[in-house]
Amino acid sequence: MKESGPGFDVQLRTRIVFGAGVLVRLGELARELGFRRTLLVADPGIVAAGYPERALASLRGAGVAASLWSGFDENPDSRMIAAGAAETRDQRIDSLVGLGGGSSLDTAKGIAFVLANGGEMRDYWGYGKARNPLPPMIGVPTTAGTGSEAQSYALISDPDTHVKMACGDPTAAFRVAILDPELTATQPTHVAAVAGYDALSHAVESHVSTKRNTFSEAFSREAWRLLEPNLERVLLRPSSLETRSAMLLGAHYAGIAIEASMLGATHACANPLTARFGTAHGVAIGLLLPHVVRWNASAAAPRYVELAAMAGLRAAGDGALALADRLEELAVLSKLPRSLRSVGVRAGDVEALAADAAQQWTGRFNPRPFDAAGALELYRAAL
Repeated sequence: MKESGPGFDVQLRTRIVFGAGVLVRLGELARELGFRRTLLVADPGIVAAGYPERALASLRGAGVAASLWSGFDENPDSRMIAAGAAETRDQRIDSLVGLGGGSSLDTAKGIAFVLANGGEMRDYWGYGKARNPLPPMIGVPTTAGTGSEAQSYALISDPDTHVKMACGDPTAAFRVAILDPELTATQPTHVAAVAGYDALSHAVESHVSTKRNTFSEAFSREAWRLLEPNLERVLLRPSSLETRSAMLLGAHYAGIAIEASMLGATHACANPLTARFGTAHGVAIGLLLPHVVRWNASAAAPRYVELAAMAGLRAAGDGALALADRLEELAVLSKLPRSLRSVGVRAGDVEALAADAAQQWTGRFNPRPFDAAGALELYRAAL
């Protein structure tokens, strides 16, 4: 095995409850944690799918008073968080459940920050800035994507600049993550593709991060093993519960890897695309990841080769480039845009994007030193 980076100090704070149909245990698990007055946070699409009704029934059946809040969208910002906290403050909420994709999970964490500490999300940008512990939370992902249920950060946008603020605290970790693959079955194929590709990128980037360690490697490798073949399968056979299970568990493992090792240039370059052009996060990731792997190859080739070998890629030449080609192939199969121009970016836009990317926190952990000049190369390659 190659050298595995620095030592680590890791504490897993989230209990994992995994299996088909385990949503029914939500009330039981909430009672174990002492939930009495719970806010269920779910985005409007999840409400339309009917899942909150099942969650509320489980909570109330266990004697937990519960209410629903869904006043946010796929890119939650600090104004939405403030509205959620204001509308529910009088309910004397002592716990929260996030049900949905990354937006629901991050919104639940954001509301918990403000309910416990007041102020606004900008006050918690960074890590460990909460004066008071957040109320206990349960995370129930319905997409195999962000892995937010495994992380102690909430990603909340600034409503004016659209910059994503990473707000972290040890108590922002969910006490329990309920991983029920049946909840991912109603995802449209495009949503499964975008979320799944994002999860895949987490496995790749955490595996080469300069903060990686033997702990994070174990999860990034297992995440890659589950996600790489099953992303293609979930597109071809979306009704397969086995495939859905592998994707959901892989996304969670990738989230654990992020928590222990961080990400890199792909996410640093993706965030400005979302901020300036409204590009969906997973779409931005799909546009950039293959280019970042090629750009990083001089600094991280052995680690990329390891992932390529796990995927059974038989490269005639450079294994790192074979990995990039496989990631490109998966993006095409996922029907993700393949050029920045296709999402509205023009050549004159890339210098401003590069300046923004150089300020992103994740870029600090990229295996090849990353700055505005490097970001410019990547954006130009993706045009």
